[in-house]
Amino acid sequence: MKSLSQFNIVPKSYEGQKAFWGVIFVLPWLLGFVFFFFIPLLTSLRFSLSTIQASSEGMQITFIGFKNYIEALTVNTNFNRTLVESIINMVVNIPLIVIFSLFLAVLLNQKFFGRTFARGIFFLPVILASGVILNLESTSLVQAINEQNATSGGVMSGFGAFELERIMLMSGVNETIVAYLTGAVDRIYQIVSQSGVQILIFLAGIQTIAPQLYEAAKIEGATGYEAFWKITFPLVSPLILVNMIYTIIDSFSRSPITELIMTTGFNNSNFGLSSAMAWLYFLAIMIILLVSTYLVSRKVFYQE
Repeated sequence: MKSLSQFNIVPKSYEGQKAFWGVIFVLPWLLGFVFFFFIPLLTSLRFSLSTIQASSEGMQITFIGFKNYIEALTVNTNFNRTLVESIINMVVNIPLIVIFSLFLAVLLNQKFFGRTFARGIFFLPVILASGVILNLESTSLVQAINEQNATSGGVMSGFGAFELERIMLMSGVNETIVAYLTGAVDRIYQIVSQSGVQILIFLAGIQTIAPQLYEAAKIEGATGYEAFWKITFPLVSPLILVNMIYTIIDSFSRSPITELIMTTGFNNSNFGLSSAMAWLYFLAIMIILLVSTYLVSRKVFYQE
């Protein structure tokens, strides 16, 4: 069987080969998008600009322009509040999740007894946050645990956060940084439960770094701290961009605003308004993605 190179399909230059194989790897997603998502995407855009009424003759779609968008932004107060809260939570959680994932990946890459078990423990929240187990968070067991923590352990964690805040303020740390770090303590469950995939990506990237680099740095007298900032961090910086984008998209599906959109569409049968909400949320996420990608990609180091 002849390969692609025998048919002179693969470009001979190195840059051409990278571009060619990049297209090959993206092709399955591209075909899936064209055949399964493109038409529903256009349909939702049409719905967002129309009113939809069901009758004996079928669905009647009437074009009304941007009235659904105006209603979502001005009349429906729940959408504005939920959208702002979702964006704020996303902006706050993304740096925490990425930093926490990188820190744990560096630790889990060290050689110690029970390393495989420890890696499984930190990936376990990804399994627990999927399927049927995810629904338990709104039902009996997990709800009872959360209520117990709120009445007993919540008091202790509140004292702990207050003591941490007091110590940092006495040390001269800026109040904004103190508020951010104490907020991270309150969000620890959310951060851990959303960091499993990012830890695996960072861990895979760290394991591709040549050990000879660390050996040479150790011979030159570099400490572990210096080796991290001079070797590990620059070489995994492309994965920081990847994990940041993944975390933004992952938070897109976890946001409570998706529940509001589904409730508006399927429970209230207002598909035009729900489509407009979905497109507004999509545009907000796209703006966040573009800005964050532009800022982070300028600091990314690519090893040629």
